[in-house]
Formats: sequence, structure tokens, C-alpha cells
Amino acid sequence: MNEEELIEAAKNGDRKAMAQLVKSYEKTIYNFAFKICRNPERAENIMQETFLSMVKSLNQFDGKSKLSTWLYRIVANHCLMEVRKNKHQFVSIDDDEDEYYDNNFAGDWNLEPQNVTENEELKQILDEAITKLAPEYRVVFLLRDVEGLSTEETGKITELSVPAVKSRLHRARAFLRKEINEAFKR
Repeated sequence: MNEEELIEAAKNGDRKAMAQLVKSYEKTIYNFAFKICRNPERAENIMQETFLSMVKSLNQFDGKSKLSTWLYRIVANHCLMEVRKNKHQFVSIDDDEDEYYDNNFAGDWNLEPQNVTENEELKQILDEAITKLAPEYRVVFLLRDVEGLSTEETGKITELSVPAVKSRLHRARAFLRKEINEAFKR
């Protein structure tokens, strides 16, 4: 069965179809949850909560977007709810810092995951910087620059307008540039 047939079968109570959907998205959901919360146990819990939400509300999936887009939205919401419980662990990015970032860290910022892995030191610095991003910025950065989704898809998943996605992505990238630049000054 293709994915559309699996979805319809699962909506009609076919447990094997539901299990196949879960199995096909298991790694993707876990990896995305881990990238946001940076904790294996939390990522595992969020993955389970995401699939529980999928089982409970698959009938609400209308097929207007890809199933993966719908699941990204669910996992992002669960991650953000988890993060709200632990707000004190994250750095915030203020609106008035934009001018500082723009003036002091200008330059091309075309970060592609395959280029990051070529340099382990940069990868480690970037990973540490990503953990410092506020979750609402981290989600947008990960969806756009790591997962490679479009601005429009990211907006649907995060329920943000395209300009809001662009703004958060700009701020996230500026924050990461600043962190990387500071790390190389040490």
C-alpha cells in the first residue's frame, strides 16, 4: 500500500496500517524531537506523545498537506510544550538585538548540513550554539536549514506567517553566527 492507502486504512481502524505509518516515521520524529530538546529521554517521550496524538486524531488529517508536515507540527507542538515547562534553560533572543547582529555579523550564511559535518570542530560549536537558541527559534531553524523544508511548509508546521518564519530564521541565524564567531575568538 502507498501512504495514502495506509492513511485511509488506518483511519478505518486497520491496526497494521497504523503500525506501518508509525514505523515509517519513527526515526524522523525521534530525530527531529531530539534536535529540538537535545535530550534522548525527552525525545523518546515526545516521539511517543506524537504518535499517540496521531492515533487519536488521524481522522482530522485532511490530506491537504503531506503526512510528514502534519507530524512535524505535532512534534513541534509537543516539544514547545515540554520546553515551556523548563523555560529557565534557554537563552532568549530580543527584537532589539537584530540591529546589533546585522551590523556586527554581516555576511553570507548559507549553512548546509553536509558542509557542517565536514568540519567536526564547527559542528560541535554549532551544536552547542543550537542548544542555546530559544525553542521557537530552534524549531524554525531546524525545519528550514536542517530538514530543508520551505518557508511555507515551516509556516504551516509552526502555524506562523511566512514573514514571521523569515524573521525567526533571520534571528536564529544571526544568533548562531554570533555564537560561532565568539567561539573562534577563544
